[in-house]
Amino acid sequence: MKTVRLDEGVWRSEAPNGLVVLTERMPHLRSAAAGFWVKTASAHEPKEKMGVSHLLEHMVFKGTDTRSAQDIAVALESRGGSLDAYTGRDHTTYQARVLDADLPLALDILTDLVRRPVLRDADLALERNVVLEEIATVEDTPDDLVFDLHAAELWREHTYGYRILGTRETVAALTAADLKALHDRTYLPRQLVFAAAGNVDHEDVLALLGKAGWFDAEPGPEGRTVARPVAATAVERRVSRDGAQVHLVFGTETFRYGDARRHALVLISTIFGSGMSSRLFQRVREELGLAYSVYAFHSFMQASGVAGVYVGTQPPTAQQAADAIRDEFAKLARQSLTADELASAKQQVKGQLVLALEGPVSRMYRIAGSALYGEPYRSLDAMLAEVEAVTPGQVAAVAAEFYAPERQVVVWLGPS
Repeated sequence: MKTVRLDEGVWRSEAPNGLVVLTERMPHLRSAAAGFWVKTASAHEPKEKMGVSHLLEHMVFKGTDTRSAQDIAVALESRGGSLDAYTGRDHTTYQARVLDADLPLALDILTDLVRRPVLRDADLALERNVVLEEIATVEDTPDDLVFDLHAAELWREHTYGYRILGTRETVAALTAADLKALHDRTYLPRQLVFAAAGNVDHEDVLALLGKAGWFDAEPGPEGRTVARPVAATAVERRVSRDGAQVHLVFGTETFRYGDARRHALVLISTIFGSGMSSRLFQRVREELGLAYSVYAFHSFMQASGVAGVYVGTQPPTAQQAADAIRDEFAKLARQSLTADELASAKQQVKGQLVLALEGPVSRMYRIAGSALYGEPYRSLDAMLAEVEAVTPGQVAAVAAEFYAPERQVVVWLGPS
């Protein structure tokens, strides 16, 4: 077992079979957060199996070799804790939040879910309907659906453009054999990261994992990497449907999680459309009164990233809102941020970083991320220093390249 100290209270171990274990001790707490990250998700799926990772995430909760679905549901909730899971584009995550004394129980349940789901045909018939209802919910929620439509338009045939939930057709065709094949191929130590934060001790966590057999398990194959996508630019698509609003997403591909420019982009996004003081909020909502919800967004993934703007507005004002947003894009690309705006953005982002890391769940995610994306661990002080070190020139270069209005892929969803 190779174990290294990364920071005060932060430890990382890598077992011979490839399982990576990270912990951060927060002794002033009386709780803990723990989770397994599986390095497979929607970006690793063939098109005809779209949604298989998400359906598997649902199905593991239907029972294991030693626990029924009700046993799983009750075990932690009855003690005040919680159990959750989600599927993203790069990873599938299973996590628990518990009192520190219940960490052994949480780890035992998480181990059950990840290693020993029964994946019965009888359960699949029911859970498939649950996922179809989830898909229907998105289809009835236009401010969610428009992002799926935008991803499909931006990344076309690349897996980042696939729907995480899958489609009605692909989910209907998935079988228990498909789920078992995915589980057998990917839910293995070499493709897993375990992280825990809170009132935890690294050696105790290693002992619990060892007792659960994690270090004896076969390593499994290396995970598949995601190729860099070829993204569309300067595309506009209009999707007609009934509704009270038109939902618009402007966006462009940016760069992957580990890119050094990410701090500059986050600073730009903060001033451009994060909060009531942002340019978009002040122009589109306060000055023109065209929208209730308007904001900038960004996301960094294993092989790429995206940044853009969302707005929801009534049909008669949709074109005016779109024109105002394009004007703000052009101004930002041409003039970048002022010195005062850059200073304000740095303070906002640093404050958000500090506040976000007050709890064990966010700490757990931070340490897991360093392993998932192959990045060196950075202390909070190092992260704050990197934000502070961003120069006006770096911000101007990112703004000019990624916020030019002519680069944007635009999707409209709503009444014609």
